[in-house]
Amino acid sequence: MRRRPNYVAGVGSLFWLFLVGLPLYVMLAATLRTRQDYAENGPVSIPDSFTLDNYTGAFDSGFGQYFLNTLVVTACVIGIVLLLVPPLAYAIVRSRGRTTSAIFRLFLLGLAIPAQAVIVPMFYLISEAGLYDNLLGVILPTAAFCLPMSALILSGAMRDISPELYEAMAMDGATPRRMFFQLVLPLSRGGLSTIVVFSALQAWNGFLFPLVLTQSDSTKVVTLGLYNFQTEHGIDIPGLLGAVVLSMVPILLVYLFARRALVQGLMGVGGK
Repeated sequence: MRRRPNYVAGVGSLFWLFLVGLPLYVMLAATLRTRQDYAENGPVSIPDSFTLDNYTGAFDSGFGQYFLNTLVVTACVIGIVLLLVPPLAYAIVRSRGRTTSAIFRLFLLGLAIPAQAVIVPMFYLISEAGLYDNLLGVILPTAAFCLPMSALILSGAMRDISPELYEAMAMDGATPRRMFFQLVLPLSRGGLSTIVVFSALQAWNGFLFPLVLTQSDSTKVVTLGLYNFQTEHGIDIPGLLGAVVLSMVPILLVYLFARRALVQGLMGVGGK
């Protein structure tokens, strides 16, 4: 029996596509038009002519340095998270002691503490350590706030590994270190991809720590660099949106390549 087309679902899908596509069109079209064209014809109109000046102008205004700084911060945060979280999650999953469980619960209290609540003591701590206006002063607190959620995600993914696999390797004489590198890490690729994407998003989109803990142009990141497009006479909207598009490309590529593992990793949170 032939099923009748679901016209309501089709209309709803088209409406949703319009809601999602219109902002993307406005943003991308604005980056390819001049400031005068944008002001005279409005954001929804079709551009009279196309230009790449908004993209080149972004780099001329120092955006390239901000972009590089953000890449450094993001790469270092991801490195710290990948160095600390996998062995921590492995110890949490494999240990049966009450001390480890208590430490894990205490560690997860970081999820309940917003960055805004500790920004003042963080400022004094970073200043006393001599890291103010230094990228390292942004990297360390950003990575610290990524650790609790990353540990929760990865420990959930590791709990999905069958105990029989551990027992089989133990019967072969495998040490805990060998189990970690040859069994746990390969089977936790979904969780690892998840914490990489999560940490990259937190570092790339970070605003509060760079705003408070840096000052000079040489240490600015992308989120602070977008302020350069606001002047006393107004905002260069096409130039600003051009910089926004450029800032979206790296994190979008990370998401596109890791989206399947990201979904699988999030499904593993909390165990089976």
